[in-house]
Formats: sequence, C-alpha cells, structure tokens
Amino acid sequence: MGRIALVKAHAYGNDFLLAPDPLPEGTGAVELARAVCDRHQGIGADGLMLVERLTTGARMQLYNADGSRSELSGNGLRCIGAWLVLAGDFRRAGTVTVETDAGPKPLQVLSVERNRVTFRAGMGTPDGVQAMALDVRGSKVPVVVLRVGNPQCVVLGPATDERLHTLGAALAVHPYFPEGTNVELAEVDGPERVRILIWERGVGPTMSSGTGTCAAAVAAAAFGGAARTVTVEAPGGTQRVEWADDGLWLTGWAEVVADVSWWQA
Repeated sequence: MGRIALVKAHAYGNDFLLAPDPLPEGTGAVELARAVCDRHQGIGADGLMLVERLTTGARMQLYNADGSRSELSGNGLRCIGAWLVLAGDFRRAGTVTVETDAGPKPLQVLSVERNRVTFRAGMGTPDGVQAMALDVRGSKVPVVVLRVGNPQCVVLGPATDERLHTLGAALAVHPYFPEGTNVELAEVDGPERVRILIWERGVGPTMSSGTGTCAAAVAAAAFGGAARTVTVEAPGGTQRVEWADDGLWLTGWAEVVADVSWWQA
C-alpha cells in the first residue's frame, strides 16, 4: 500500500487538497481527485490541485471534485500561495506567482497571521462580457456571461437557496456552455456591496469562489449599478474586488489547515 502526501487548505470554506509531489506511477489524477475529494469516503474537498514548485512560485493543475479539469481557481491560487509562504519559501519576497492554464497570476502578500495569509491577487482581464437571455425550462432568464480565466454565468437578482438549486444547477450544464460553467446569483445591495451564492462547475454549491466573486463584481458593475470596486459577500465570507484598468484584483485570505497522508491501495 502506497501513500500520497497532500496538504489541506481553504479560502472562506472553499477547500482544496494540494499534491506537492509527483503522483506515483500509475496513479490517475482524475480518479485520485474523485477519491480524495469525496466528503464521506475520502478526505473531502472542492478540488485537487497538482502543484509543481518553481523559483517564482508554483505551477498548478486543478481537478474538480468530480474529476473534471478547470483552468483556474481564485481561492485555490491563494491556498497554494499560503502553503508556499508558510513553508518559508516566499515570506520575504512579497509576491508569489502561480502559473495556471489561464496564465500566470501574481499574489501580493499583505499579511501573515499564524496559518492564514492574506493576498491581493491579479486575476487578469475579464473576457467576453455580455448580457443575454438563456432558456431554462421554457423561460428566458437574463444572465451575464463572461470568462475570468474560466467560464462564468451571473444571474443578477435575488440570491436565494431555492433559485440557486433551480437556476444554478440548470445553467451550469446549459448547452450554451459546452464545457460547463460556474454560476453566481448576485444581488446588488448598494454601489459598493454585492451578495452572491455559487454553483461551482464540477462541484455544486460552494461557500466561496474567487473567480465567481470576480465575475459577480464585473456583472454588477457593468449591468447592475455597482461601482468598479466592491465587497462581495458569499456564504463563507467577504472578499474585495477592484476592476481596474490593468484588470481584476481580488483581495482575501487562505488558510493551510493540515498535512495529510492518503493511503492508496
């Protein structure tokens, strides 16, 4: 029986397992993600990230809990960054860069408190921002679609659990999105505050999402009357988004909570 070293971390309850070493020969990442992320028979997480250390930070590959691939996770970036900072590699550097399938993402270290590290993360420029209507069970639903390194679909309006489980579940697998999409219900409470609920592609409801937080902020600013700098409140907590001329900047924390040994048969 072999063992795989993993690190458990989370940002606002959006949790991940980091695999910092190459997987043993014959170990499939898809099958491993499904097994370790299982909440009852595994360790439990929203995703598995394969991490390769670099001199400037790390390179990541993200697998959702169902084994599907994702280009990027804003919260996952910070989990990797927190692990690197707490390991001592970048505590004094000020910036950690994580290479992703959506390009390099710089993480500016703002503070370190015990096992929690706060970052201001460069999330890039939102692409393809447009308002449209999609058919959901015979009704036209106004949405805002865009990419924040990965596909996003934002529904402006009341953010309730009932709507999340109807609209979120349906839109996440809507034919308009051939690769699936993350879905956010975004309620604008004022020019500087947005509340969201999240249906994560390949996962389902999550307590937080970094890219989803950014997408909701963009949709709220472009079509909901919000400012371009807002706080976005998800069930797991509140993050700050700045939509500046040089792209999106997301400020929030991540915590490293455990080193784990996965017993692989």
